[in-house]
Amino acid sequence: MTDIDIAPVLLYDGVCGVCNRSVQTILRHDRHGSLRFAALDSDFARAVIERHPALQDIDSMMFVDNPGQPGEQVRIRSAAALEVVRYLGGPFRLFLAARIIPARLRDWLYDRFAAIRYRIGGKHDSCPVPAPEVRVRFLG
Repeated sequence: MTDIDIAPVLLYDGVCGVCNRSVQTILRHDRHGSLRFAALDSDFARAVIERHPALQDIDSMMFVDNPGQPGEQVRIRSAAALEVVRYLGGPFRLFLAARIIPARLRDWLYDRFAAIRYRIGGKHDSCPVPAPEVRVRFLG
């Protein structure tokens, strides 16, 4: 097993315009070049959810550490967003200050935004095809 096989994976709503622009932003600022991505309706995401049945009805961004390994850990909603910020590092670390906000309140705010995400960023008919130079980082 290679390092890329256990690199973290961000699960996201593949048809959401806001989510897709966020993934493009992450790709531009990813100094490590190892974070991988999968749509929430992908086979990869279904396998993660099968291993973690409590995630069955979650329609949220998910950050998966050590995917498929005994120490696999899945963070959802605002905790997933904060993991992305931690992963990116650099000036993005300033957003980690949001940890002082109680998780219930952060998740409530996350859910309010998620409820209107299609009105804000639109909705694609299907998951956009990634650029050839980053396609290997997208899991099916």
